[in-house]
Amino acid sequence: MTASPRDEIESLRATIRHHDALYYVHAAPVIADHDYDQLMQRLIALEEAHPDLACDDSPSRKVGGEPIEGFITVEHRVPMLSIENVYVEEGEKGSVRKFDIDVRKDLGVQPAYSIEFKIDGVSLALIYEHGRLTRALTRGDGRRGDDVTNNARTMGGVPLKLLGDDVPPVIEIRGEAYIANSDFAQIRAEQIAAGEVPFANPRNACAGALKLLDPKLCAARKLRFFAHSVGYSEGTAYRTHREFLQSVARWGIPATPRCATLPNMDETLATAHQLMDELHALDFEVDGLVIKLDDLAQRNELGSTSKSPRWVIAYKWEKYEAETRIADILIQVGKTGALTPVACLEPVEIAGTTVSRASLHNRDEIARLGIQIGDRVIVEKAGKIIPHVVRVEAQHRDGSQRPFEFPTVCPECGTAVAQDEGGVYVRCPNPTCPAQLREGLCYFASRAAMNIDGLGAKLIEQLTDKKLLTSFADIFRLAGRRAELIDLDRVGEKSIDNLLNGIEASKQQPLWRLLTALNLRHVGVRTSQQLAERFGAMSAIASASEEELSHVDEVGDVIAKSVRAFFASDYGQQIVSDLTGLGLNMGNAAEAAASAAAKAAGVLFGKSVVVTGTLSRFTRDQIQSLIQQHGGRASSSVSKKTDFVVAGTDAGSKLTKARDLGVTVLDEDAFETLLAQPAAAHIAAATQVAQPSLFD
Repeated sequence: MTASPRDEIESLRATIRHHDALYYVHAAPVIADHDYDQLMQRLIALEEAHPDLACDDSPSRKVGGEPIEGFITVEHRVPMLSIENVYVEEGEKGSVRKFDIDVRKDLGVQPAYSIEFKIDGVSLALIYEHGRLTRALTRGDGRRGDDVTNNARTMGGVPLKLLGDDVPPVIEIRGEAYIANSDFAQIRAEQIAAGEVPFANPRNACAGALKLLDPKLCAARKLRFFAHSVGYSEGTAYRTHREFLQSVARWGIPATPRCATLPNMDETLATAHQLMDELHALDFEVDGLVIKLDDLAQRNELGSTSKSPRWVIAYKWEKYEAETRIADILIQVGKTGALTPVACLEPVEIAGTTVSRASLHNRDEIARLGIQIGDRVIVEKAGKIIPHVVRVEAQHRDGSQRPFEFPTVCPECGTAVAQDEGGVYVRCPNPTCPAQLREGLCYFASRAAMNIDGLGAKLIEQLTDKKLLTSFADIFRLAGRRAELIDLDRVGEKSIDNLLNGIEASKQQPLWRLLTALNLRHVGVRTSQQLAERFGAMSAIASASEEELSHVDEVGDVIAKSVRAFFASDYGQQIVSDLTGLGLNMGNAAEAAASAAAKAAGVLFGKSVVVTGTLSRFTRDQIQSLIQQHGGRASSSVSKKTDFVVAGTDAGSKLTKARDLGVTVLDEDAFETLLAQPAAAHIAAATQVAQPSLFD
């Protein structure tokens, strides 16, 4: 039976919205652009043939409407305040650490933080009523903004109708309008080919697009949108920033990617460094990181000044650019065998330092930028971040430039290289490649791994050149080669003794450090800790199946496959065998199992515990450690899911909320009494504890 025009139109609209979400939210399109265009063309044709079935929230309306005469200014229901900027991690004022100190002092607890990229775009607020886009406003002066709804309707990642059946009656979703670097490169190329003056940068092009009175011209600039916060809302139920972003994604709007929630500032800053290392791989411009409280109730508790919220900061870096020429491109081989192209630049001064090299990261990056040897390029240095090539100034080409041919064999060992399946990196598959050995040894000895003091890159280079180090195990055989070590250039006896003492001490490093040091692909510090805690011993990890490995928290199929491949290989088995024979700590499965069993039998197993106020017998770290030792989970906020609140003096709003929700409240005496109870009796014991008079 042939579908009616109404049914076909509704089916096409639903299908296109689904593919829009896959493309913009999940970055996982399942159809080709040509097939998507055919769906859109069919929808437009049907709507033109049946104008009575047209509607304003149809995906076909995203291609641009009629020009407007001008913009009107609208007052924001909730002011769009600016965020306080900081530029350093440490310091008594104006630093990330000072922000953390102030937040913890005001809240009286250690809060969880959310961290995400700060997109270098244009602030925008999207207002949806009953799931339909009704208005889009620029930030303006923070109190009033321009109504740019007609232009916003053309943007990628801005659905005219939200997906799902859980959308609130009214919600204002705030975020950044931006132009992807790949789209910007194409726009500039078209401008240059047409003899026009190319745009200077994506942000300016984006800001200019939003001011265009003709939506069709705005659509040609290919603006996109990332959501990062909520303004005014009605009927919302989420309690944390994480829950908000998850809701936004379900509705079909992309959230700022790689957002992470961390339990404290130490882990937040560690994640900040990881995010900084990923900047080159992003297809959008970033000018910092945003650190904010994850708990929305805690945000309300801190409130705002007249200028900015107290619960969020922007950790920014200044950007500096310069133009120079790529004289050559070299290849470096890293610790995992990845071949990294490096641009040799004509020296240029940027932000007070002379830059002569910049990583080009991978073969795809060279293709994306369209780089040729001899090109004039713009190089950027942002804060502490290493220099990177932003774009090619193609208008300066004179015919002397030449394409770079990516090698088909490893320049260090001559082994045929191969590209990652489904990935962008080209690798040397030879685990004994000299370059991989050098880089791997440096990582093995680093602070993140075995933390061997005195074994740095320069010494490792000497040791590998003299064949004193040909494997990880050789590090622990150096004690028997002291005389050869003393003959090394610029190395004194005292330094040798300190090195050997450091190597011997490192044998007792915990299992997770050794696992990290082995440099398995996709396995970093956090994954190593999870594996060590779950299996307890190297032998247990080595014998685990992919399925068993993939069931570990934060270990998916890709990591499980990598771990299994390493331990199943002759290379991996030899490494483990050698290190075991040299007396390194390989863990103890029985002890790990006993520890896990103790936690499972603990009186707090599976329980959420919040600590608030000032304690007299415990530091915050001590009581959180006790909670974890007895199988519990230390949480930062009180909710219906909280099992216990341990309250000291000056407990504040968390105590009030716990009492309102009927959560069991304990003072320090009651907490210790609870921990002393047998596991089977812990629930009864907890409910029989008298509520301290302090809280009456």
